[in-house]
Amino acid sequence: MSDIVLDIVEQHAEEAAFLWLLREAALRAPHYSLADLAALEERIEAHFDGLRIAGEAGREACMAALKTQEAEEIFVAAVLALESGQPKAVLDWATERPAITKGLVSAMGWVEPERAAPMIAQLTKSPVPELRLVGIAAAAVHRIDPGPPLRDALQDPYVPLRCRALRAVGELGRTDLLPTLKTSLEDSDEDTRFWAAWSSALCANDRAAVRILQASAEAGSPRALAILVSRLSDARAWIRTLSGNPQRRRLAIVAAGLLGDPGTIPWLIEEMNHPTTARAAGEAFSAITGADLEQDRLEGAMPEGFEGGPTDDPREENVAVDEDEDLFWPKVDAVRRWWTERSSRFKQGVRYVLGLPHTKEALVKALRTSNQRRRSAAALELRLRGESQVLFEVRAPAARQARELSLANFKS
Repeated sequence: MSDIVLDIVEQHAEEAAFLWLLREAALRAPHYSLADLAALEERIEAHFDGLRIAGEAGREACMAALKTQEAEEIFVAAVLALESGQPKAVLDWATERPAITKGLVSAMGWVEPERAAPMIAQLTKSPVPELRLVGIAAAAVHRIDPGPPLRDALQDPYVPLRCRALRAVGELGRTDLLPTLKTSLEDSDEDTRFWAAWSSALCANDRAAVRILQASAEAGSPRALAILVSRLSDARAWIRTLSGNPQRRRLAIVAAGLLGDPGTIPWLIEEMNHPTTARAAGEAFSAITGADLEQDRLEGAMPEGFEGGPTDDPREENVAVDEDEDLFWPKVDAVRRWWTERSSRFKQGVRYVLGLPHTKEALVKALRTSNQRRRSAAALELRLRGESQVLFEVRAPAARQARELSLANFKS
C-alpha cells in the first residue's frame, strides 16, 4: 500500500475518532436536535466506510491508534472489530485499560442490537469485572435485559459495575429488583446510593429515594432534576427555596424549566437581567413556552466584559466549563413583550412543555423535534408517567431512535 493511501486510511481513523468526541458532547447539548445528531453521525459513517473499504489496512490503522489509550480511538477500532466478528484484541485493551471503557461501550451501542447481543451475553458472564461492566452498560444502551447477571452485578464489590447495574434497573424498568435497590439506598458508597435512588424514584415513587436525590440536588448536582421535579410532592415550593440560595439559583432555574410551571415566568424574565443566570433563564423560558429565542427575534447580545468560562490566560484561576456556552442570550424587553402578548394562553397550575400542556403527545413531540437536553427530560417524563415500559434512549444512533419513534407506542 502506498504512503498516500496509508495516509488517507489513517486520516479516516483520526477523523472518525474526532467526530465521536463531538458526538459525545452533542448528546448533552442544548443546541443539538435529533436531525443534527443524524447529520453528525452521517459524517462519522462516511469515515467508517473509508476504513471498511480499506479492509485489513483500515483495521490495522485503528489498532495502531490504540496506543494513544484514548476512548475515541477504541470506539473506532471496536466498531470495526465488532463488525468483522473479531473483537478479542480490542477487549484485551479494555481489560488492561479500564479507563477507556466508555469508548468500547459506545461502540457496542453503535452497532445494531443483533450484532452486539452475542458479545453482550459473553461479557456479562466474564470473570473480569471491567468487562462485566461493559456488558451490562451495552445491554442497557440497547435496552436488552441481561437476565441473572444484572441481579448479580447489583451487589458486586466493584463499585463502577454496581453503579452501572443500579442505573440499568431504572433504564430497563426492572421493577422486580426494587427490593434490592431499597437495600442499596443505605450503601456506604455515595454513587451507589445515588444510582439506587435514581432507579427507585424512576420506577416507583419511593420517598427515601426522593430524599436522597433531593439532597444530591441541594448539594449542587443536576443529575436527577427531571425525576425530582416530577416526584416531589411540592416541587414549586422546593424550587422557591432553592432559588433563595445564590449558589443554587441556576439549578433552581433549570428545575423550573423542567417543571414547566408558567407561574415561574415573571421570575425567569427577571433572572434574564443577570449575566450569570440570563442564558439558563432563557432556556427555561423556551422549555416552558415553546418560544424560540433565535427565530422569534428574542435573542440579545452578550453583556460587555462578560467571561463565563476559562480563558487563554494561564494566570486565570477560573477553569470551569461554561455550562451555558451554547445557549442564546435573551433580549429581556423583547421576551417580556412576547410573554405579555401570550401569557393568557397559559393556565396557572398546569405544567407545560414547549408551549403545550404536559401530555404524552407533547412529550413525544419534544422527543422528535427538540434538543438533546429537552429530549432527555421528555424521555424521563414518559417513563415516570408509565407511558413507556423502558426509558427511551436519546443517546442511541439517530436512525435507530427515529425507527423507535415511528412505532405505535410513540404515535400520538
